[in-house]
Amino acid sequence: MAEALKPVIVIPARMASTRLPGKPLADIAGKPMIVQVLERAKEANIGPVLVACAEQEIAEAVTGAGGQAILTKPDHPSGSDRVHEAVELFDPAGTHDVIINLQGDLPLLDPSAIRASLKSIEESAADLATLVAKISDPAELDDESAVKAVVSLLPGAKRGPALWFSRLKAPGGDGPHYHHIGIYAYRRAALARFVALPPSPLEVREKLEQLRALEAGMRIDAALVDTVPLGVDTPEDLARIREMFKARIAR
Repeated sequence: MAEALKPVIVIPARMASTRLPGKPLADIAGKPMIVQVLERAKEANIGPVLVACAEQEIAEAVTGAGGQAILTKPDHPSGSDRVHEAVELFDPAGTHDVIINLQGDLPLLDPSAIRASLKSIEESAADLATLVAKISDPAELDDESAVKAVVSLLPGAKRGPALWFSRLKAPGGDGPHYHHIGIYAYRRAALARFVALPPSPLEVREKLEQLRALEAGMRIDAALVDTVPLGVDTPEDLARIREMFKARIAR
């Protein structure tokens, strides 16, 4: 019997959002957004949860809510680099062998999605795992802000290798298309390898970091889930999320 994996969830957070500055500290139902995401991560109940902070004010909000914050270098080129630094500071002995990189702008994320990413890597030989959901709105196929995943799924399968990611509609022909959900479960060695690689040509072209892994020959598996969590990228997204929390509280 294989030894159980020991995951750690890491949420990278920085104040310098182009479309919504100060996003991690935006108030949602009386709590900073980063704290709401931290609580969803804890509800997954799979291991310790860290917030990898670029700034002291985020760290103070997290620790003030009883969470664990790791202050990282402010100038990391990506969230993955920030996550890697935080894990090395938190666990230099290498006890945790799976790192789940969770976006800090998903305050309504179903904790089962986090567990699904872990299960996907537990049941495969992939270097990293991520999530996808079927696209039901045809307009999304032409929306370049919605990232599509090309996944080889047999009929009835819930997991398969991710062959490509694109902002354009892909693949061609009849059949389902999949929305990529940006949650990643990395094997620790794979994360270390990934952040050591330079940005790849197609990653730069599509502006999709995960293509670096594919271009380097790394295997990404994708687990199929039912819904796409609403992310907060704009003031309009934030207003919508606040209304959704109000509705939850009113029930």
